[in-house]
Amino acid sequence: MAVFDFSSLSPDLILDGLESIGVYAESGLLALNSYENRVYQFQDEHGDRWVTKFYRPQRWQLAQIQEEHDFALELAKQEIPVIAPIVRDGESLFEHQGYHFALYPCRGGRIFEVDNLDQLEWMGRFVGRIHAVGSKKTFAHRPSFNTNEFLLEARATIANSGFVPMHIENAFFTVLDQVIQLALSQYQPKSSIRLHGDCHAGNILWRDVQGPHFVDLDDCRQGPAIQDLWMMLSGDRSQQLLQLDTMLSGYEEFFSFDARELVLIESLRTMRLVNYIAWLSKRWQDPAFPRNFPWFNTDKYWEQQVLVLKEQHAALTQAPLSLLP
Repeated sequence: MAVFDFSSLSPDLILDGLESIGVYAESGLLALNSYENRVYQFQDEHGDRWVTKFYRPQRWQLAQIQEEHDFALELAKQEIPVIAPIVRDGESLFEHQGYHFALYPCRGGRIFEVDNLDQLEWMGRFVGRIHAVGSKKTFAHRPSFNTNEFLLEARATIANSGFVPMHIENAFFTVLDQVIQLALSQYQPKSSIRLHGDCHAGNILWRDVQGPHFVDLDDCRQGPAIQDLWMMLSGDRSQQLLQLDTMLSGYEEFFSFDARELVLIESLRTMRLVNYIAWLSKRWQDPAFPRNFPWFNTDKYWEQQVLVLKEQHAALTQAPLSLLP
């Protein structure tokens, strides 16, 4: 998995794969902003616009990808604005020359404004609807948000990568181990439901009349409900409390929120931070990564991470957000 680089995924292979399911691209293939998979927008012979996603081999099992599709289709059936894959002859996951891919309708929009309280309340309602559906059953194949993968295995990936400069190794791993231990002690979720999993502004497109629609369920997992809310918080503590209260006023119209989950925010943030460093380390042999993240394998980057981890250590030792006065 670490050395896979999509080098054999040529435009001709993509076009042949699309033609194998009866879709003919008349325009060129416009590469969209995706690094884990390869995603392209195109227009067919009828003038309809589509997006196709070619999955990174060896990342997910086929059953796990199918659960992603089934969850999106389940949400769309409930008229929740999620971009679900197209189904052809009962299938949503297709294969061509060793690559598995899916086809989606193309929907435009702009990134929603995280500091817009009206939009945040709207987002809260839709996340609440997603969770109302997600709570009805559990994933059979997709994993949960867990500290072993996102903290312990991620640390091992970073340590084994050889990328941390020698002059900063001690400082980096000292503070890294401190934040990991704090996050391990704090991440004690009381419940777990099916989630979008990566609910940040880049995965939400906004239309002025229709409101938000959700894209990319590639990271859907089991986990605590707060995972789909905390990434939409920004600013200082008072701003975050106002944003959270606004979102929950819409959220709780459709699903009950357990305020005890607020204590999980900083441990989830730590898991995301550590796993992101590990992800870059693990994918560095894919040529797309040095090209798009040229700052990663530099002394300055690792020095900055020491400061980021120290800030996160401070956040983990502060009192969690509370909805009570």
